[in-house]
Amino acid sequence: MMEKVTAESPVLISEGLHMEFAGPRGERVKALEDVTLTVGRGAVTGLVGPDGSGKTTFIRLAAGLLTPLGGDLHVLGIDVGKDPQAVQSRIGYMPQKFGLYEDLTVRENLDLYADLHGISPETRADRFPRLMRMTGLGDFMARLAGRLSGGMKQKLGLACTLVSTPELLLLDEPTVGVDPLSRRELWEIVHHLVHEQRVTVILSTSYLEEAERCDGTLLLLQGRVLASGPPSEIVDVAEGRSFRVEAPANLKPRQLQSRMAREGWVTDATLEGNRVRFIAGEGLRDMDSLFEGRAAHSVKPRFEDGFMILVRQAADRASETGNGPEVMAGTELERGDFSESPAGFKRADASVPPHPEAESGPPESPDSPDSREVVVEVRDLVRQFGRFYAVRDVSFQVHRGEIFGLLGPNGAGKSTTFRMLCGLLPATSGSLSVAGVDLRRARASARQRIGYVAQKFSLYGQLTVMENLDFFASAYGLPGPRKRERIQWAVRQFDLGRYIGSASGELPGGYRQRLAMACALMHEPEILFLDEPTSGADPLARREFWQRIGGLADQGVTIIVTTHFMEEAEYCDRMVIMVEGRILASGTPTEIREGVRGSIDREPTIEEAFIAIVEAHRQASESRAA
Repeated sequence: MMEKVTAESPVLISEGLHMEFAGPRGERVKALEDVTLTVGRGAVTGLVGPDGSGKTTFIRLAAGLLTPLGGDLHVLGIDVGKDPQAVQSRIGYMPQKFGLYEDLTVRENLDLYADLHGISPETRADRFPRLMRMTGLGDFMARLAGRLSGGMKQKLGLACTLVSTPELLLLDEPTVGVDPLSRRELWEIVHHLVHEQRVTVILSTSYLEEAERCDGTLLLLQGRVLASGPPSEIVDVAEGRSFRVEAPANLKPRQLQSRMAREGWVTDATLEGNRVRFIAGEGLRDMDSLFEGRAAHSVKPRFEDGFMILVRQAADRASETGNGPEVMAGTELERGDFSESPAGFKRADASVPPHPEAESGPPESPDSPDSREVVVEVRDLVRQFGRFYAVRDVSFQVHRGEIFGLLGPNGAGKSTTFRMLCGLLPATSGSLSVAGVDLRRARASARQRIGYVAQKFSLYGQLTVMENLDFFASAYGLPGPRKRERIQWAVRQFDLGRYIGSASGELPGGYRQRLAMACALMHEPEILFLDEPTSGADPLARREFWQRIGGLADQGVTIIVTTHFMEEAEYCDRMVIMVEGRILASGTPTEIREGVRGSIDREPTIEEAFIAIVEAHRQASESRAA
């Protein structure tokens, strides 16, 4: 029976919600357990949590696509378990992979979804122009959806979802894989819907800064509610525990961050230019004594700080009761004891051994002569498709042991450049040298010296973890004894033992990423190419990933990476920002920020610098066109 719904009625009420699925070995896996939540009208509620925490399951239950095994769930006054179709007729649902038809135009996609909802031609004539103005797609109605950039595809997917004017909008990771400008534009659309049209929005996100834009947040961990309420309440958890310290001259900032992340008194550590931002352990306040007089300044806490504290506390509690590995499966950062501490801070008592990639000794000095060896050189690179220039006159160098970033908005030419560097696509003109090999003449030879991790999971999903490792070791031509040795290394290094017989397509997100990395490193490549490697990964998995990448770089492996997570750009030693196939800016993260200092009245973040550079280019292009 439908409950009476008023303007002030909650849009969603869940009480003791429970859901579970069959695991890879036939066991029952709890996806949600005792989830109780009330969502009011005209607000944005953000779902956050590590991979496997239950965010997508909750959204699919709210959309009536799954039936809960226990508890109550009412959406718009309707019992979802009893009448899912009544719910589906009044909501909009945009999954992580929205079903656009890429061989249809923007207009044809809109018409298709309008047909599915029985929208009349008269209503379309009024509604489509408003949706196009809102999403900025008005000039692209005749373009095939498959030829839109990633951000434009997301906006078209949102427009198709809004064709039926839903009362509740459910968005599952709507900003994954899109650049910062497109994310900002998507959020502007969301806030317009909430404040102008009183649509209620529930969304999941891997970007914790986005959670601060929500009216309410739900933090899930292993299917349980860890915290809920306004974002400010989670921020307050970190009050007095957030600090920032300058990196010493003998260490790259990422090396200091890597070492601090393993110290027992550090809850979390991230990069901000030449400084490390960290969360001190509870009760620890005398920072100067830990850094031998170097000042550690207190900074304003943010949502991410509170999130990390709450998740770490939950892991510690679970560890005390013997459930730690289950709580943090695939995401726990190993913390080691560094007996040599060039950073100058006191070492913590720790029983966990150092991270394997840090066992090779102190890192090279940033100014070491060996670290200046050029291993990738690109000169006047051009890639043309018909009359369209995807890449135009691009030049840069990458040194051994360097982490080099290729950044830019969707459609900037990053992926095309990346594919040429990997030997997967020939250049139209210009020169590319990778590991001393001219890619225009010997692409196959160069591929033997590189590793590649694709943006989308590209291993064989039906094969087990062991079968994938065996296949890639054979594909790289490793002889029998060496093959067995490297497979054992991969299983040990990436902690794959517990999933060795599981189909790789069924692995948790963090472990799929580990397996992809293990396969790419099987033949010990000199250069590792990473194309959006952490897209869709949770904050804990991203931290673990960058710990490993930093360790590889310190051993002399050269890393070339593309990413839309701007905070990850801080881990790059140098980077370029591309727009419309050209390089607009290059340098260290600090140099990139300094380049826009005049347009921002404070020290900009790397994301603010990125947006300022791209917007200045677009404004100049519009002025020239006018």
